[in-house]
Amino acid sequence: MPERRRRVAIDARKLRDFGIGTYVRNILVELDRCDRETDYVVLCRTPDVAQARALAPRFRIVAENARPYSIGEQLRIPLRLLREHVDLVHEPHYVLPPATRCRSVVTIHDCIHLMFPQYLPNRLGYVYARASMWTATRQAARVLTVSEASKRDILRYFDIPAAKVQVIPNAIDERFLTPPDEGTTDRVRQRYQLDHPFVLYVGNIKPHKNLERLIDAFGRARGDGPAGLKLVVVGDEVSKYPSLRQMVHRHKLDKHVRFLGFQPQETLASFYRLASVFVFPSLYEGFGLPPLEAMACGTPVITSNVSSLPEVAGDAALLVDPYDTDAIADGIRRVLDDDTLRQELVALGLARARQFSWADSVARIREVYREVLAR
Repeated sequence: MPERRRRVAIDARKLRDFGIGTYVRNILVELDRCDRETDYVVLCRTPDVAQARALAPRFRIVAENARPYSIGEQLRIPLRLLREHVDLVHEPHYVLPPATRCRSVVTIHDCIHLMFPQYLPNRLGYVYARASMWTATRQAARVLTVSEASKRDILRYFDIPAAKVQVIPNAIDERFLTPPDEGTTDRVRQRYQLDHPFVLYVGNIKPHKNLERLIDAFGRARGDGPAGLKLVVVGDEVSKYPSLRQMVHRHKLDKHVRFLGFQPQETLASFYRLASVFVFPSLYEGFGLPPLEAMACGTPVITSNVSSLPEVAGDAALLVDPYDTDAIADGIRRVLDDDTLRQELVALGLARARQFSWADSVARIREVYREVLAR
């Protein structure tokens, strides 16, 4: 009787999220391309089932609507894994329910909820995050993370062997590496009236992303920049954080700062290519993918000199102190005014972005699956 094929579950309930969603989508795409030896069970929300069914038949798509960070997921996920006869589950976030009985791998992208508890909605959120990470780091056979900076943070908060934590970096979606489609770029330019030079930010707009200082810095740099310079923010809906609108109004920048909400990747690539400079002054990142995406699109990048961002950007970005508004403003002025610097950053950025590959990263993740299953 032939040996039963191994069955690996991947929790894809955050498939549409910004950061973790990108991570999950690319893992699934690469596994679909390269792994024909394993059967996969993909847990995803009902609205995402149709999208997930584009994967090969060896990916069994299971609707699971347990809300993240809820009591429901603590009970329903282990039961679902048991019913699906799963040998190994990969939780791509830090929540690994204690009742999970199969072998497990967990990805902890960062420790932001522990380092910046003031950004959580309440004290209970901090307790839940800390307890979930504590459980995951002890219960999982292997802890994956996306940068050496994040690994240091994990080891600082949790007493586990360093060898248990493996760094496998994120990478660029191939659509950012392909030559630009001029027709699509022109349509984006016309639709969003991007006829003026603009500073671009892409990402969510949570407080640690430091957008209040970015808006202030933009206001300071604008007077010395090209005529009609704008700041374009692509990401979450600004209604979630009314303080940003208040900041724009306080600095009298209502006509010069635009919040455009979430954009699909095809459109996002055009935004990157049309921008004069990309600025990402985050206070903390487990990895920080948007600067690499901007580099891949040939846009000069300014980012923070803290957390994982220097590790990710290397020498291909202008690094600034994200706590110093004048430093951010000065960086914007330098890149806009110094054509030699701009061209140098563009060339270095294109080369840097190509050093990160989802094919390589997922090959290493597969190796972790094999090692854990072989125990």
